[in-house]
Amino acid sequence: MTSDLSIKTHTVYTTAQVRELDRLAIEECGIHAYTLMERAGQALLRYLKLHWPKAQRICVVCGMGNNGGDGYVLGRLARQQGIKVTLLTLAEPANLTGAARQACQDYFAAGGVIDNYQGELPDVDVIVDAIFGTGLTRALEGAYKSAIDTINQQGTPVLSADIPSGLNADTGQVFGNAIKAHVTVTFMGLKQGLLTGQARDYTGQIHLESLSIPPALYKRVPDAQYTLSNYQLRQSLKPRARSAHKGQFGHCLLIGGAAGMSGAIRLAGEAALRVGSGLVSIATHPSHAAFLNLMRPELMVHSLDQSESLRTLMLNKTVLAIGPGLGQNYWADELLRLALTTDCPLVVDADALNLLANLRWHNERWVLTPHPGEASRLLNCTVPDIERDRVAAAKQLQQQYGGVIVLKGAGTLVASAQNVAFCTLGNPGMASGGMGDILTGMITGLIAQGLNLQQAAELGVYLHAHTADQAAQRGERGLLASDVLGTLRAFVNPATPKGST
Repeated sequence: MTSDLSIKTHTVYTTAQVRELDRLAIEECGIHAYTLMERAGQALLRYLKLHWPKAQRICVVCGMGNNGGDGYVLGRLARQQGIKVTLLTLAEPANLTGAARQACQDYFAAGGVIDNYQGELPDVDVIVDAIFGTGLTRALEGAYKSAIDTINQQGTPVLSADIPSGLNADTGQVFGNAIKAHVTVTFMGLKQGLLTGQARDYTGQIHLESLSIPPALYKRVPDAQYTLSNYQLRQSLKPRARSAHKGQFGHCLLIGGAAGMSGAIRLAGEAALRVGSGLVSIATHPSHAAFLNLMRPELMVHSLDQSESLRTLMLNKTVLAIGPGLGQNYWADELLRLALTTDCPLVVDADALNLLANLRWHNERWVLTPHPGEASRLLNCTVPDIERDRVAAAKQLQQQYGGVIVLKGAGTLVASAQNVAFCTLGNPGMASGGMGDILTGMITGLIAQGLNLQQAAELGVYLHAHTADQAAQRGERGLLASDVLGTLRAFVNPATPKGST
């Protein structure tokens, strides 16, 4: 996944919305379908040359529809620039219609040769996947399945047109098998299925090309989904006044850490401090309360021998969080029930979510941060059900439980009642213990500083992934949650403008 998408915020669309953009461009703006196809082919060639500037031999594999038409245009343009093109088709050219038929005829008229795919691919520098676009709705079979398997096994770099063939453009799930692209150039709008779930293993680096669609058209299509970007960071974390004091930045209370699980609540507490909370208190099990802050004395640690002790600690707090290391015994259940009575904003994570699944509460003043396993328990379904359509699952969680939902995983989603935000950052090194506890502490600390629930969840998710990517520059395997804490401070302190004091 490219970090380019995280530099600025992009609207994210469903397949139906992109089709509507296409219709508006053709029917209301008078842009011919073949003109759009020409622009798509030009964009593909531009990115092919950007990523593989020395490529002299390419193989373009074309399917039936407009995606195949994009491939024919690319093939013609590449030949004009002296690149040797082998074009293999999986569809009888005589059966092509519309703009795709014209693209095929123009390629042939320009001297291009069209061969049927026979189960083998030539030795080339780059393979271009122009087999299927966003219209695919079923598992592949026959020559199509064979072609995708062969391309994936070839070991040659792959450029996909619009979406890797075999990938569902709305859910990110794979129809049996799909192209594993190195680069994907997607057209008109950023499809939600490129950004979450299994798609992260297939898209490679993503580039977005609008095909010069008039900006006014985009205002005609709903824009309630978007990517998280550096914009959130710049807007939410302004440099502090020189006269600032700790009382202006909130007091967090984080609840968790059953016997033998002190590390989770300690990580969450330190993360709340590192994002800038003025004060951070921890309510935890008596077995380790006395020494939990030995290595981080800035944390104020309180022993909870009984749940009623929590009632006093909850007074005068800005925000509460519960769950890291909480466990699922009677002690944990009593603490959660008491925490749910607070009037403060509440962040709920980990075992508190597993307990919450039995209570079925609805609250507009909380942030829930489930991973797919916890989400499946909250929705009484299976993990594959969640992963089959992560966007739908996040929306369902929000409708059922209220507030703001952070559905963690590859392509983390932040769902509020109005919006869904997509995180395009993050890496496999984050699949290690304690990472979720860090995120809980970050979101809690951001709420303490005055951000609303949606702002804090979105910024917390973005910062969490961004700092993890920086920490992973020395390698993803072996990345620790505490490594993220080590890089966090630099990213929550925007540069002070020149001339300020």
